Amino acid sequence: MNVVKRHPYRRLDDRAAAALLFGSVGLFLFNVVFGPIAIVLGARAARGDIERGASLGRLGRAAALLGIGLGIADLVVLVVLVAGKVHNGVLDWNVG
Repeated sequence: MNVVKRHPYRRLDDRAAAALLFGSVGLFLFNVVFGPIAIVLGARAARGDIERGASLGRLGRAAALLGIGLGIADLVVLVVLVAGKVHNGVLDWNVG
């Protein structure tokens, strides 16, 4: 008799996990790159849930939406940083 043992938990979707990772790292590093990546991966994870007919579950859907939110926050941080460095219509960005 073959018995299939199912795990009581559901694995987090890879795209939703990547969206969380890129969104959180993008708050500190390369937010112009990681922000849009997090938004796209989060949207694909959430939309893929609907297209596949499979359910991500509550945690997977929350992770996808949180990745989108973090990606948007990355872009907001970028806008604030750039706006803070503009003086008299000129971007003044000094390193070091």
